[in-house]
Amino acid sequence: MRDNDQTGCPQFQLPSRILLDLATLCNLRCPQCPVWGSGRTEDLKKLAGVMGQEERRRILDEVKAVAPLIQPNMYGEPLLAPGIRDAMAEMKALGITVAMNTNGLALTPDLADYFVSIGLDSIFFSLDGVTPDTLEKIRGIRDLDRLENAVHIMLTARGDGTVPRIGVSFTEQEANHHETAAFIARWAGRVDCVRIGLYFKEGRFEGMPDPGPRKPCPAIYSTMPIHHDGTATICCLDGFKTTHMGNVFTDGGVEAVWNGPGFLRIRRLHEAGHWDRIALCRNCNGWAQYEFDEEERDGLLIRRSPQYTYYNRIDRLGNWQGSLLGGHRLSRTG
Repeated sequence: MRDNDQTGCPQFQLPSRILLDLATLCNLRCPQCPVWGSGRTEDLKKLAGVMGQEERRRILDEVKAVAPLIQPNMYGEPLLAPGIRDAMAEMKALGITVAMNTNGLALTPDLADYFVSIGLDSIFFSLDGVTPDTLEKIRGIRDLDRLENAVHIMLTARGDGTVPRIGVSFTEQEANHHETAAFIARWAGRVDCVRIGLYFKEGRFEGMPDPGPRKPCPAIYSTMPIHHDGTATICCLDGFKTTHMGNVFTDGGVEAVWNGPGFLRIRRLHEAGHWDRIALCRNCNGWAQYEFDEEERDGLLIRRSPQYTYYNRIDRLGNWQGSLLGGHRLSRTG
């Protein structure tokens, strides 16, 4: 929703997508991760934590009217969040679409059955390789069978049901790019969606084609990252919360922060082309990830942006509400 206030400034009452870090905890130390793989031990101790039940409910109660797409994690492994079952059930009871990214290590058959029973909309497993050697370079472990087994646990629990939408993801970089084709061949057609993305390093997505004239980032008008302590940042890539936009627990709630001076300043700078005034945005090319082309081939709907490629099973498109493909609110025509 977008209106103008009395000053003529655009107002975005509530975000249509919320990244809700229920627990900033992780059971891996992936070398590729800008947070848990950073080696910043003291900073990580300060960063870790869990969102309280009452605080979570305050957020959900405020945003339920617009039923945003919620992703219950950013730099935390969602399956480690205490009370994850209650949190997911609360969101689904409010009619909220929930899309989860996980490494799958903490998934059990019982938990998978629970996710099916409450109607979890989407779950993507971060795999990033097809061999133990490559997995170790990317994710710091060699137990590929355990990660892949989590995907099969979820597929078995769902069976021929409609939801959740089940996908696997692969962040392409120097250590694993030689396995990209094999990863697609291994999983396309077995899961509902295979997501191939580029690696974010030193402020940019590596190897992204030049997307042309820069535009304001769509995320600052649609997506609100909320960390476990209530801090809102301008982007999910800001894992150490350097861009503090306000706190939804102490500064009036989600709407007040979303339309507060922090976000307003960022939007105005983007609209004026002053990317250089925002350190996180200065060299970033992630703003182009929402520009998609598509083709149909071999039973797949293949959607490509400069940053992502999604290989969607055409016969499973119906399990993603409103054509929410691969974690983004998109129409069939992009």
